[in-house]
Amino acid sequence: MRLKITESKNARSLYIIRSTYENGKHSSKIVEKLGTYSDLAKKLAGTDPIVWAEKYIMELNQKEKEENHEFLIKYFPAKRIKKDEPRTFNGGYLFLQKIYFALGLHTICQRIAQKHKLTFDFDFILSRLLYARILFPASKSVTMDCANSFLESSSFELQHVYTALNTLAKESTYIQSELYKNSLHISKRNTKILYYDCPNYFFETEQEFGLRQYGPSKEHRPNPIVQMGIFMDGNGIPLAFNVSKGNTNKQIPLTSLEKQLLEDFKFSKFVVYTDASLPSSTNWKFNDKKRGSFIMAQSIKKLKKNLQEWALSKNGWRIPGDSYRYDISSLEAAPSIAAALKNRTFYKECWIHADGIAQRLVVTYSLKYRDYQRQIRKTQIEHAIKMADKNPQKINQHNQNDYKRFSTKKSILTDGEFSHKYLYEIDKEQIALDEIFDGFYAICTNLEDDAASIIKINHQRWELEESFRLMETEFKARPASLSREDRILAHFTTCFLTLTLYRFLEKKFDGNFTRNEIIHGLRNMNFYKVIGEGYIPTYTRNDFTDALHEAFQFQTDYQIISLRQMKKIFKDTKS
Repeated sequence: MRLKITESKNARSLYIIRSTYENGKHSSKIVEKLGTYSDLAKKLAGTDPIVWAEKYIMELNQKEKEENHEFLIKYFPAKRIKKDEPRTFNGGYLFLQKIYFALGLHTICQRIAQKHKLTFDFDFILSRLLYARILFPASKSVTMDCANSFLESSSFELQHVYTALNTLAKESTYIQSELYKNSLHISKRNTKILYYDCPNYFFETEQEFGLRQYGPSKEHRPNPIVQMGIFMDGNGIPLAFNVSKGNTNKQIPLTSLEKQLLEDFKFSKFVVYTDASLPSSTNWKFNDKKRGSFIMAQSIKKLKKNLQEWALSKNGWRIPGDSYRYDISSLEAAPSIAAALKNRTFYKECWIHADGIAQRLVVTYSLKYRDYQRQIRKTQIEHAIKMADKNPQKINQHNQNDYKRFSTKKSILTDGEFSHKYLYEIDKEQIALDEIFDGFYAICTNLEDDAASIIKINHQRWELEESFRLMETEFKARPASLSREDRILAHFTTCFLTLTLYRFLEKKFDGNFTRNEIIHGLRNMNFYKVIGEGYIPTYTRNDFTDALHEAFQFQTDYQIISLRQMKKIFKDTKS
């Protein structure tokens, strides 16, 4: 700030002004009008007004340097705001930016840009694609418009975005391996246990082309799909992924990814945990030969009759660390005992042989899991009732886990003959059959670890399931409207990187906040820009924002953040 003196015929006026730089233009702004020279001379009783003003400005500059001065901001009710001038900006991305730079994604982008001789800022475009995918998921063109609402903005053309996506597809494998290496500098990675799944993602088209092919879809949608095989480490953080055609056997991407980990990631041995839809002697034998260990979810409903009866029998259950044999049927009659054991997991185990490989079958039973399944079923039955009332023709279109399996239709008998009319009602037999399996879960493994260790691994499987729900819901990974294979691969690469950023962010809070609280908390962290002065937070300070600032060691919850202070925050998030 500095002193400015304006002279007119009748008076000399003293002002405090500040130089500003907005949108590439230098200008100045009046901070405070001190008064006329004659009026100040009367008030100051002999002190030169100019000397006093310069000393006063010096003190203000010192307070500003110490971030301890007051802001005097003037608004006029008769003055309209400027047209097409943004006034509020999102600052929640700054916390994602801190993780982005900590993972060295900016240096990875710089190497790729040099290799492909890119003439635009590849790092800037990728980072905005990732931040926006978490905060404001949408199409690529809309996403880049949303990126302009961040505190730090830059101009670029849409053609650069598409060129960046093409480059991203070419370097996807390189990015995955480099990201893993960089992540070791900020966090320990539990790569002894790896969780694998291969969900499918449908497209807004009915035409097959390239990667988009018709295949088995759990939603039974009439759309071509693409499969994304992905590995998570033992802490639920993404490790590697690949994309395959929708009609590819799910076991093929798994083997391909395992080879990638052994070759590109230089892994030696690891335990793979896979979904129940993936068991095969091919995978088991590959695992047994290459690494020696596997864990695969096992459907109790698909066990041989003698094993299923053993798995569902009420006696012979144990709790890790306890030699007592429990009869779980007694828990229903003893509420106090059931309450005490609510969070404990019961188990039983035996060794079986399949396809020439010795496997350990571990079955678990949990009261908490039982209640969870009952609650899910209750919701599904309510949906089935509504479906029978509103859209009964779709009752028969369902899979084994669909809520519509609880509905059935019966022909109406009229005058001794079946008519073309049907009665839709709840299938009580199906509900009773479903209830038999409540609380039970089974896995097959060739591990010889103690049961407690295996059960702990089994409990962590939800991290993988939650990750796919994140991509499908909050991050809008599907449905997609892409056709070119490179764009499809680039889309899933951004989804993979987005999920990685989010998982590292989530780990900062040790489970103290829900997914909704974290994501929506960042989305709502907006700031009002005061031209030439700084930014005023417009979000509500709460427990989440306090924890966020504590975890990242910088503050954005002051009454106003000066331009100088905000520039320092920008620098801190990129250090």
